[in-house]
Amino acid sequence: NLGSAELVEEVQTGTSKIVKVTGIAVPGQTVTVLIRGSNKLVLEEADRSIHDALCVIRCLVKKRALIAGGGAPEIELSLQLMEYANSLTGVEQYCFRSFAEALEVIPFTLAENAGLNPIATVTELRTKHANGEKTAGINVRKGAITNILEENVVQPLLVSISAIQLASETVRSILKIDDIVNCVR
Repeated sequence: NLGSAELVEEVQTGTSKIVKVTGIAVPGQTVTVLIRGSNKLVLEEADRSIHDALCVIRCLVKKRALIAGGGAPEIELSLQLMEYANSLTGVEQYCFRSFAEALEVIPFTLAENAGLNPIATVTELRTKHANGEKTAGINVRKGAITNILEENVVQPLLVSISAIQLASETVRSILKIDDIVNCVR
């Protein structure tokens, strides 16, 4: 017995038909998402967006922790690494500075995608964080730097951790291939 439903019907939606099942007695924990669009490109973009949203939810289920969004954690980490780099010398200092600069690509890209001036926006964001405003982030709706937690712009911690780990491992692999970095962990 696969289950029962009050109604199973074929419904016309535009030029295509779908089978619609309603009134399930014992609904499970699954859902069907029907995506419609004017062309294949729109459908693929909608599919990617839904996939991204599901991945974010999965990360939140795995590790129930939220952090500020809007580039706030990346710029804060960048500033902290730059400060630490100043205490180092030689190749280590260069590596830490480069890593810190690479983290600034995230708020830069966010500003650019929001139609803001990325250089001015990241500079302002860096200044606010240097002045102790750790939750200052890029508010794409207002087109300004605001306290991103007050705006309820948050992201799962695991998303940021995973992105930074993956990027770091990729760079390490490239450097290892080029015999630039020792293989010591």
